Amino acid sequence: MSLLTTEQVAEVLGIPVIRVERLTREHLLVPAETDASGKPMFAEEDVKRYKVLAERLGGL
Repeated sequence: MSLLTTEQVAEVLGIPVIRVERLTREHLLVPAETDASGKPMFAEEDVKRYKVLAERLGGL
């Protein structure tokens, strides 16, 4: 499983980092784990699945 940082998720989704943080707070993107400094790390597969779902629902 490949893990992505918040910045990498923002790049994959094409959205600002602040929006990734909001999606995390709202439990729309759930971190797989946290790194040593407590920042969320996301599974690449989950991010890709969210992107497909968001596009089906009308875009990011």
